[in-house]
Amino acid sequence: MKLRKKHKGESEVFTDALNDILFILLMFFLIVSTLANPNVRKASLPKAKSNTQSKQTVVVSIDSINLFYIGAQQIDPLTMDSTLSLIINEKRKEGEEVSVVINADKRASIESFATVLRSADRLGVKAVMSVDKKGVE
Repeated sequence: MKLRKKHKGESEVFTDALNDILFILLMFFLIVSTLANPNVRKASLPKAKSNTQSKQTVVVSIDSINLFYIGAQQIDPLTMDSTLSLIINEKRKEGEEVSVVINADKRASIESFATVLRSADRLGVKAVMSVDKKGVE
């Protein structure tokens, strides 16, 4: 008795589309990884609709012509670090949790705002920007 072996067909997986998809995914992740900069300072702005308020320990104001004030005293931007450091150290000695609240005029430049943020970051304190709730939808 002669038994014939069944002829098994060879299976083949079509992978040409997988190569294209993998290439597209690789390019996507390369582009996204160059856009994500870990050295960017994230400023968390408070929502204007909510009613939560930060404990205002140090208030830095910036007027429309980019003059800086701590409280009511005008300060030079070059001495911002030393002036803030003195005030923050006094508050920390009293046991307060220190944060810097920035009151900036809407016509003040972003460089002025960034100057205060950098000073607060160097001193290791949290900085928030106060907002006006009027006119918010």
